Amino acid sequence: MSDAQIHPTAIVDPGAEIGVGTVVGPYCVIGPDVVLGPNCWLQHHVTLCGPMKAGAKNRFYAYCSIGQQTQDLKYRGEPTYLEIGDENTFREFVTISRSTSSQGKTRIGHRGTFLAYSHIAHDCIVGDAVVFSNNGTLAGHVQVGDHTVIGGLTAVHQFCRLGRFAITGGCSKIVQDVPPFMIADGNPAEIRGINLIGLERKNFPPESVKLIKEAFRLIYRSKYNRRQAIEAMRKELPQTEEINELIQFIEQSERGIIRSGLTAN
Repeated sequence: MSDAQIHPTAIVDPGAEIGVGTVVGPYCVIGPDVVLGPNCWLQHHVTLCGPMKAGAKNRFYAYCSIGQQTQDLKYRGEPTYLEIGDENTFREFVTISRSTSSQGKTRIGHRGTFLAYSHIAHDCIVGDAVVFSNNGTLAGHVQVGDHTVIGGLTAVHQFCRLGRFAITGGCSKIVQDVPPFMIADGNPAEIRGINLIGLERKNFPPESVKLIKEAFRLIYRSKYNRRQAIEAMRKELPQTEEINELIQFIEQSERGIIRSGLTAN
């Protein structure tokens, strides 16, 4: 801890571990069993509660409250956990809860951007390079894939999944799974199309984008039900990584996938 810069007004528990080069600003509170990697930055009035572990180069802006105990009423007081990767940005008033039981863990990946008032509840698993716009909110046990974008004021129901490169519109209500590469928008949300701009920005090959469009047509613009759409994708489309990812995601859905509103899938 001697190699960290800690403001004299900050309160750091002796049981916390602070990485080399980390800066802890005024009036921050760091509790026991908090492990911070090297070169993190805490602006001011940041609260970190353990048991939690965060990697290198994470940035915590004013009034973040990270690692507080779950808000789940089933919580019985045992130690529970939060794990955060590297190079994330948590803007003002972001809140992240630890898991409900000691068998679980809330997990945040690497290089995510979490804008003001974002909330991640207990036992969520959030991938890499995500963007949560202001007030993006996850209930418990939600899974969010890599490169997913959560629109402002979006609320996601517990146990839902959002696939890789999915995006939600602002003020959306997500009550079922959003397949990879799709746009979901509305209250309740409906699938509006594929995340074409996001795929192009990440340099997806044109042939991959074309196949994703074909898969979208089979899932959302045909008269197929879910089982029939999967069979059609297997028969009619090359089994590329993206097509297999879509098929597997839909097959594993327990809540069902969000519908387009234009078909009876």
